[in-house]
Amino acid sequence: MILVSAVALIDDRGHVLLAQRPGGKSMAGLWEFPGGKVEAGETPEAALARELAEELGIEVREADLVPLTFASHAYDRFHLLMPVFVCRRWSGKVQGREGQQLAWVAAAELDSFPMPPADLPLLPAIIAAL
Repeated sequence: MILVSAVALIDDRGHVLLAQRPGGKSMAGLWEFPGGKVEAGETPEAALARELAEELGIEVREADLVPLTFASHAYDRFHLLMPVFVCRRWSGKVQGREGQQLAWVAAAELDSFPMPPADLPLLPAIIAAL
């Protein structure tokens, strides 16, 4: 089982940030909610704050990560468990620091972005949070 933490980063217009998986990674080209693997000894919130700093160049306080939902999905080679948080406050300017494309997306447009299978069941909860 792989534990991954993800976030619905929501801006002041009510749009959520999606990141496109870059070439060379599994599921390249698909769009997902930012986040990453939880390392040994980390909480999901600490992992998410670390990943957002590394991948997007922003600082997020763990207190600003509000639990929303989770995904549990069996892929061919592993089982993914992914707690998902909502965050509306951060410092710094969001920028793709690992070659990924970014898009701020309105609720009505979310279904037009191809996503990994684990992310699709998250959409109703995230749309409701927007």
